[in-house]
Amino acid sequence: MSNLPVGILGTGSAVPENVVTNDDMAKRVDTNDEWIRTRTGIRERRFVDDQTASSDLAVRAAERAMEAAGVTADQIDLVICATVTPDMMFPATACLVQDRIGAKGAAAFDLSAGCSGFLYGLSCAVPMIQGGLYKHVLVIGVETLSKIMDFEDRSTCVLFGDGAGAVVLGPTAEGRGFLSFELGADGSGGNLLKQEAGGSRNPATQETVLARKHFISMAGNEVFKFAVRILGTASESALKKAGLGKEDIDYLIPHQANIRIIESAIKRLDLAEEKVYINLDKYGNMSSASIPVALDEAVRAGKIKENDTLVLVGFGAGLTWGATVLRW
Repeated sequence: MSNLPVGILGTGSAVPENVVTNDDMAKRVDTNDEWIRTRTGIRERRFVDDQTASSDLAVRAAERAMEAAGVTADQIDLVICATVTPDMMFPATACLVQDRIGAKGAAAFDLSAGCSGFLYGLSCAVPMIQGGLYKHVLVIGVETLSKIMDFEDRSTCVLFGDGAGAVVLGPTAEGRGFLSFELGADGSGGNLLKQEAGGSRNPATQETVLARKHFISMAGNEVFKFAVRILGTASESALKKAGLGKEDIDYLIPHQANIRIIESAIKRLDLAEEKVYINLDKYGNMSSASIPVALDEAVRAGKIKENDTLVLVGFGAGLTWGATVLRW
């Protein structure tokens, strides 16, 4: 990285008002509250209504982030939207957001890296600012996973929820901002978590719809094993690149997929629980929105202090993973 310090100038988030409890889920599929809670840590999640798309949540989160940053729409140079549930295949959801927030002339593109998408988005934005290409970049993680959940797959449909989180990135004070990134992928695990139809391999047909191939399909046990291993490894790699160790972590914001995965990372990194933000019980797994929503809540709750060293870490479909270290 170049020497120009780049940091987060403001955070924002948006979640649907509609709360869906585990008991509500039990009315739709053969499950119960205890089964879901003990295996995942999830108590409830939020679902959008039929009229709400990913861009609607993204716009709300983006506007809150810009307000927190004190940056106006005409100061935004680039919009990056990380999502696996775009409004449509094209145009990019980022372009729809750019138009609605009034960021005229800003560049815009979508990025697909599953639940790691927000971290991948940050890793694209930071060097662009450091290189002088842009000054202010809006990075959004947004998902409306309820739209592609298979309510006949009881082990998977209980895990996910909808939401959006956003940050405005820009130049910051010396010694602050992003210190390192660690990204990776293992495409051999692509089949473990996928939405099989709707692309060029399996275009939408009556057969693909009847075969339920437009819904999320996940090999839960395999993804769990991968996640337990990678959260700690990616965090340690990012810390090493920053010249730091796990004892330097002031606050950890992990991807909110499963409480047992988070607990294994806490143990590996020797962290006290109060140094970790968890909102999984309220929202379930919001994919690329999980980390930015958690970050926004932690910031607004006053849990993150000036000069704190933060680690953001996640994993997702691809299989992908990412971690970043930053000084607040």
